[in-house]
Amino acid sequence: MSATPDVKPRLSREHSLSLLRQMLRIRRFEEKCAELYTQEKIRGFLHLYIGEEAIAAGVMAALSPEDAIIATYREHGHALASGISMNAVMAEMYGKQEGSSRGRGGSMHIFNAAARFFGGNAIVGGGLPPAVGLGLGYKMQGLPHLAVCFFGEGAVAEGEFHESLNLAALWKAPVLFVCENNLYAMGTALQISESETEIHQKASSYRIKSESVDGMDVVAVEAAARRAVAFVRQGQGPYFLECKTYRFRAHSMFDAQLYRKKEEVEAWKQRDPIKRFGDWLKVIGLAHDRDFQAMESEVAAEVTASVAFAEAGTWEPVSDLLRDVYTPKGSA
Repeated sequence: MSATPDVKPRLSREHSLSLLRQMLRIRRFEEKCAELYTQEKIRGFLHLYIGEEAIAAGVMAALSPEDAIIATYREHGHALASGISMNAVMAEMYGKQEGSSRGRGGSMHIFNAAARFFGGNAIVGGGLPPAVGLGLGYKMQGLPHLAVCFFGEGAVAEGEFHESLNLAALWKAPVLFVCENNLYAMGTALQISESETEIHQKASSYRIKSESVDGMDVVAVEAAARRAVAFVRQGQGPYFLECKTYRFRAHSMFDAQLYRKKEEVEAWKQRDPIKRFGDWLKVIGLAHDRDFQAMESEVAAEVTASVAFAEAGTWEPVSDLLRDVYTPKGSA
């Protein structure tokens, strides 16, 4: 973020620090998860959100507690920003019963009904149809809520992407579609997989209002999200928001990243959303070095406490492993 960003909302000091803290919480949590993965404390798949924090923080700031949220398998940041406690998310990463999905979901399937967080989803594009269904349900009940669906640009190649946008437009369902375009659907560059690389333009074929925003700028993301949310709440139908971003880490912990150059990654790191926003806040006098130092200490303590919570958590008894999974024929 420069001293003269494109979007200049009137940010209070309190709200600015809240946005910065939310991004920092996500970053430090993810870094700790990467460390724990190498120690085999966290197992299975692990997809980190490092570099994309401005999207979760900016969009969540525009929502109400009653709105439904569906995310991808790269959803730790969304879960934290939605209000799920770091303890519950970390315990889920460990596979402990105290986790948000009782340890059964792990990294890719975080769920919390109280927070209206209806999951990470391991299927590419798999969250789109449920989001339309949730939005339609709100509309049929006459409720002023909306469903927000996060997905990567790789999902636009899936059939359910087109089916979901079409139905949402036909039904004027209150859905906010948020495409996190990080340029590489797993390991395939956008320019060699899609003939139209301006992803938000695809929404126009369904007559859905859309816009593209710098996903590395939390202020721009929040401003766009607030415009989109206002549009949807007014009953004007769905809205499509493309956030152009970049993941600083590999697609997953098993990814050798042979499809992109180190120089490209380093160039994108110069646009780090946390550093950009922090530097800008100092330039305009809304934050100072002591604020950042205090915030780092608070977040570090929260991350440490979450690891201790997960370590002290309990494994699900072996006798319960088939519960909610399989019911033998004839069983009640």
